[in-house]
Amino acid sequence: MKNTVQHIDITQMDVSDYVDALEHTSFTSREIYNACQLYKQMIEDPNCTIILTIAGSTQAAGCLQLYRDLIRFNMVDVVVATGASIIDMDLYESLGYHHYIGTTKVDDDELRQKGIDRIYDTFIHEEDLKKVDQYICDVATTYGEYRPQSSREFLHLLGQKTPNSLVNECYTAGVPIFCPALNDSAAGFGLLKHKLENDKHVIIDSIQDLKELTELKIKVNDTGLFMIDGGVPKNFAQDIVVAAEMLGTEVSLHKYAVQFTVADPRDGACSSSTLDEACSWGKVSNQQTQMVYGEASSILPIVTNYAYVNSNHSERQPQKLNELIRN
Repeated sequence: MKNTVQHIDITQMDVSDYVDALEHTSFTSREIYNACQLYKQMIEDPNCTIILTIAGSTQAAGCLQLYRDLIRFNMVDVVVATGASIIDMDLYESLGYHHYIGTTKVDDDELRQKGIDRIYDTFIHEEDLKKVDQYICDVATTYGEYRPQSSREFLHLLGQKTPNSLVNECYTAGVPIFCPALNDSAAGFGLLKHKLENDKHVIIDSIQDLKELTELKIKVNDTGLFMIDGGVPKNFAQDIVVAAEMLGTEVSLHKYAVQFTVADPRDGACSSSTLDEACSWGKVSNQQTQMVYGEASSILPIVTNYAYVNSNHSERQPQKLNELIRN
C-alpha cells in the first residue's frame, strides 16, 4: 500500500498516428479505429446529445481524471453511472483517499484481516471507504431535502458540496448525472445510516430518474451512446427510447452507439445485449454502432484522446441539460 494508481491525462498525449494506422488493420484494432471515428462524429454532430454510461472499475484502474476531463471539455452531455464508479472510486479519491497498486497473487483472507479491499489488482483501505459512507450520510443529513427525489437531484447536491470530483464537474458544467442503482454503493450505506438516524430522510426515486432522462430524450431527440462496460447504466440509457412511448411521444432510436466490453453474448446477455440486438428492441439504430471487445481501461484512453485531439469539442455549444430538467 505504497504506490498509488496514477490517473491518465488525455490532454498530455496524442495517439492520432497510431489510430490512423489502425484503419487498415483487422480484429480489435479496426474496432478501435471505428470507435474513434464514431465518437468524433458524435462530438461534431451539432444535433447530437452524447450520453456517457459508466460501469465497471475503470476509475480505480487509472481513468478517473479522464472522465472528469470529458465533462470539462464538453465532450459529454449526460452521464449515467453505477454508484460504485462515481462514489466508491471517484468521490472516494476526491475526499483524499487513494487506490494502490496491488496484485492478484495474494491471500484474500489475509487482506480481510488487514482491512484491505481488493479490486482485481488494486487495493484500498476498508476504513477509508467507510468514511465515504459517513460523508454521504453527513451531506444528506445536513443539506438533503427530506422528500422523494431522483438520484440526479441528490448527486447535483453532492456535486455542489464536493470539489475535485466527477459530480462536481457535472454540477459546474450543468451536466445531469444519473445513478439508477445508487443504493448499490457506498452511497447506499451512507443513505441507510442517514435513514436510521433521522425520522425524516432523503428518499431516492429511481423511477423519477427514468422519467427525467426520458423527458430529456424527448426534448433533444438525437442521441449518441458512449458506453463503458454494460450493466444497469447501459440498459437504463437504452430504455428511454421505449419509455418515451409511455409518455405519449415517439422518439428516434439512439443515432450512434459505441460500447467497450469484455462480456460474452453467448449467455444471452453481454451485460445487457449487443448493439445489434438492441436494434431489435427498438432502442438503437444499427447504422452507426461499434462494439469493441476489449478491457475498457486499455481502450478508453485511446478513443477519448483521439477525440480530444482531433474533434471540434471546443466549438460545441454546452447544452447544460441539468437546467432544462429543473425548468
